Amino acid sequence: MNKKIFALATLLVSSLFLTACKNEKITNITYVNQGSDTQPEYIESTLYDLDEENTSPNQDNRQMFLILHYTAVSKDETLALFKDPNFPASSHYFVPELPTNGKFTVYRLVPDDKRAWHAGASSWQTNSSLNASSIGIEIENLGFPADDEQLPLMQRRWYPFSSKQQIEVLADIILKITKKYEIRPDRILGHSDISPGRKFDPGPLFPWKRLYEDYNIGAWYDNDTVNYYRTYHPWKNDIASLQSKLALYGYNVPVTGQYDQVTQNVVSAFQMHFYPEKYDGMADIETVARLDALLEKYRNVARPAISP
Repeated sequence: MNKKIFALATLLVSSLFLTACKNEKITNITYVNQGSDTQPEYIESTLYDLDEENTSPNQDNRQMFLILHYTAVSKDETLALFKDPNFPASSHYFVPELPTNGKFTVYRLVPDDKRAWHAGASSWQTNSSLNASSIGIEIENLGFPADDEQLPLMQRRWYPFSSKQQIEVLADIILKITKKYEIRPDRILGHSDISPGRKFDPGPLFPWKRLYEDYNIGAWYDNDTVNYYRTYHPWKNDIASLQSKLALYGYNVPVTGQYDQVTQNVVSAFQMHFYPEKYDGMADIETVARLDALLEKYRNVARPAISP
């Protein structure tokens, strides 16, 4: 494609985009598309031949993680902010709480192959700055009232995810994305998991357990395994061991042996995801038993024998 044809094609695509967004039908959901995943072709050159037959097997998908957020503002505010060039954040997808005029619309704000600005300062396992390696989904939910900002987490009045259809649509999107990019269950995370203490979304009322049980989405512990650790290997207040286990699962926490603020933030993030009955950041036997069960299931940690 020469430069003139390429420029003309670019102008035509831009004009069509400004006239109307492209709608894609996926089952019963409408995706409002803000761009294309189509990769640009290499420009032909007289200087070289391009060989694409000797492909290296040493590669994987850029999209390694799926990060879930709540918006903390309304649908209209979310769309206005994400379309504002001066607003320093974006997301690949936005799932409203309710349908409009009887039809549910999902907004695709950034193509999957582009880097959305949704994770910020973040890390999981050996990966950091996860904007470059993740897909972000914003879910319409107000989080908690602004008046609760200074309250301890367990005293805040969290808004529930009360729209059944919103969760059904979210599950449909997650299943498609994780299948397409082969994203592992333990890499479907909340913003609070990858930025503990700095972010709290999607919050303690997000239905992680329901997504796992109803749609086989995400990581979750097995109750029998939790009971084993709770009964035969209960946590004995070993802080360094707690920190090591949290780090092995993926959280960014240094092993200091001190129950510092960083550790409390990470424990709280873990609890909001896997122990939403208690998310004050103070570990107990139940917290660590659930952590041990997850390590056995997703990190291949061998189960210790029962002491005689």
